[in-house]
Amino acid sequence: MNILDKIIAHKRTEVKERKERFPVKLLEDSIYFNTPTVSLSKYLQREDKQGIIAEFKRKSPSKGAINMYSKVEEVSIGYMQAGASALSILTDEHFFGGKNADLTEARKFNYCPILRKDFIIDEYQIVEARSIGADAILLIAACLEKAELHRLAGFAQSLGLEVLVELHGPYELDKLSPLANIVGVNNRNLQTFEVSISHSLELFPLLPKEMVKISESGLNDAQAIVELRRAGFQGFLIGEHFMRDEDPGQHCRAFIQRIQRLEALLDGAIA
Repeated sequence: MNILDKIIAHKRTEVKERKERFPVKLLEDSIYFNTPTVSLSKYLQREDKQGIIAEFKRKSPSKGAINMYSKVEEVSIGYMQAGASALSILTDEHFFGGKNADLTEARKFNYCPILRKDFIIDEYQIVEARSIGADAILLIAACLEKAELHRLAGFAQSLGLEVLVELHGPYELDKLSPLANIVGVNNRNLQTFEVSISHSLELFPLLPKEMVKISESGLNDAQAIVELRRAGFQGFLIGEHFMRDEDPGQHCRAFIQRIQRLEALLDGAIA
């Protein structure tokens, strides 16, 4: 049983318990449940931004503790002031140290799109995402069968949420639902945990032209972001690289500024 299998097994138990403790009717009474959502796909296509989806992440199964003491309010506001296009908030508690309240806290202080980053396997979690203030959800192809992914994507759309489908390789392309707004390529090999942006570059030509495309994992080099942007990617999910800094927001700002400088140099050289 690999780490993803362990996470999903635990998630099934967790969702069953949460359904009993927090019925759907209670979630639907949230002030966020019927408020208009903000389009993640549109924000990622803004020409005045670099497409950075800045993530709030305390720990991970592969890296252990990353930043256990940062405050969601400070970090999320810092990310937005730095020029990030959107926020990603990890809400898995057992493996990543997150909680639903983290996303709601970020929602209180930010008007940008917020992605709920979790391991979604049930419609209940999508209702939950809407109730805590998310604008988009992540569906991981490796965790779901094709029919499940399509069903969950349709349900999310019915609640006004956008859908990011994460792929790890070309063998998962047939699972990709046309109901998704965004497709992401995870640069991490699930078997070896090695990371390479070549995963994104190799898979890009096979991705649907009409979907917004993002690259995920191992993005810690501004030059790599520029290369991926030139290839056609519009979004870049970055968490650990920023969260390891004592001031994630300032680190994000410096990173975006490096991207801007590199792109200006390239544009100048081309001209």
